[in-house]
Amino acid sequence: MTLFSSRQPAMWFFGLTVALASCGPADARDAWQEDDLRAALMDPDHAIWSESAPEVFQARIETTKGAFVVEVHRDWAPLGADRFYNLVRTGFFDDSRFYRVRDGFIAQFGLPGNPEVIALWVDRAMPDDPVVQSNTRGTIAYAMTGPDTRTTQLYISLADNSRLDEQGFAPIGRIVEGMEEVVDSLYAGYDESAGGGMRGGQQGKIIAGGNRHLDAEFPDLDQLIRATVVRPDR
Repeated sequence: MTLFSSRQPAMWFFGLTVALASCGPADARDAWQEDDLRAALMDPDHAIWSESAPEVFQARIETTKGAFVVEVHRDWAPLGADRFYNLVRTGFFDDSRFYRVRDGFIAQFGLPGNPEVIALWVDRAMPDDPVVQSNTRGTIAYAMTGPDTRTTQLYISLADNSRLDEQGFAPIGRIVEGMEEVVDSLYAGYDESAGGGMRGGQQGKIIAGGNRHLDAEFPDLDQLIRATVVRPDR
């Protein structure tokens, strides 16, 4: 089993280099090298995963439709923000697919392309955060199947999904650049058929095969090429 998919053979490696603009040289986040980040990706108990995110930070997501920017607010959902921050830093999302895009509802991602990585994280749940922001258009939150089941899968609301608030879906941030130009244009032709949501119970083939399965069976899915942390601000 290789760490790379055939369609983007180098993206996983390059995604381990994270841009941390505006950080001073004494910032502890600068201490981690590429080898640390690689090790953390394959070790959910690595010390990196216990680090807190900045109070506000942005993540730039490069896709096959262009780039968009997520602004994350830790006070909205601290546990979710911390995990997202560290997932981005370790290159977890790099060279993955937007495997569930429902027009007028959500765009979902967060299962990596490498099945070996998926296996380490698919059941790595974290406690819930209280819902303090509404699932309005442009917000991003974790998918889940019930209380305390959030792992690594996230969705972007393509419309007003405030009805999800009462179900416990807690937004961690909002798209601040590229919503209309990029996120709204992600390929939605497969709807639920490429794997669907966590509650649907149809993600087994993605979990087992990663990009190899998705690229063979659903070649038009848009790709998440690389995610990087930018403009952190404590």
